[in-house]
Amino acid sequence: MKERFDKFMSELVETNAPLSFFSDFKKIAANVDAIAVKLNQLNYLVGQEDMERAIRNLWNENPKVFSALDILIAVRATDRKKTIDKYGKTRLVEEFFQTPEGVIEYIEGTGLKKILQNKQIHNLVDYVFGIETGLDTNARKNRSGYIMEQRIATLLRSYDISFRQEVYSSAFPEMQCLGSDLKRFDFVISSHIKTYLIEVNFYSGGGSKLNEVARSYSELAPKINQFPNYEFVWITDGIGWKSARNKLEEAFAVIPKIYNLATVTDFITGIKNGTL
Repeated sequence: MKERFDKFMSELVETNAPLSFFSDFKKIAANVDAIAVKLNQLNYLVGQEDMERAIRNLWNENPKVFSALDILIAVRATDRKKTIDKYGKTRLVEEFFQTPEGVIEYIEGTGLKKILQNKQIHNLVDYVFGIETGLDTNARKNRSGYIMEQRIATLLRSYDISFRQEVYSSAFPEMQCLGSDLKRFDFVISSHIKTYLIEVNFYSGGGSKLNEVARSYSELAPKINQFPNYEFVWITDGIGWKSARNKLEEAFAVIPKIYNLATVTDFITGIKNGTL
């Protein structure tokens, strides 16, 4: 096992990210389009010397446009961010958009007033597109796992292997052994020999999560593998595992079927040839 584990570690890849990984422009454009009308109306504030008067004029015309102001400082209403107002009271950012006085305080307090007056922002739609692109970087960690899943799905299809994705443990009566919490498996493959319950992930960076994942799967695998017609399979990769090497090695001792991108074809061909 030691030799197999050392080989596994030596094969880990640095990244699985294509160029499309860095920014999801389809999602970014959709987020901007959803508030584009409001942003275009807020463009009225650009270059206004009497900002307070301009805000009140716009408020009288359509107070709802100001609900889009949070994104101008890279905050979403769903973030529920709090701040301190000029009276020292703790408030949600979105509460400033309920009155023209609140909007005025927000525009001044955030520094947006000078930015808008000096025309450092020429068009709020374009400006927010840039903000959304920046915020989208937070989703990269999730995209890395998604890309890994897509890669495995493509491989399975290329070998003409039938599979299901995102299947809950409740679909299998025997998996009541996992407890009351539903477990969702990334892939399920049923052959004439066994049903394989598969987890797929990729970690380009380290962190405490990797230790937790390895520990969790080390506990999960024996519960599944106690049934002769089921087996747990873990497909993972990424140099992030070098920071959690010890925990991963412990997992190797209790999970017979762990694969990376270099060895996953061994599993797939085994399924195809009926040798697993």
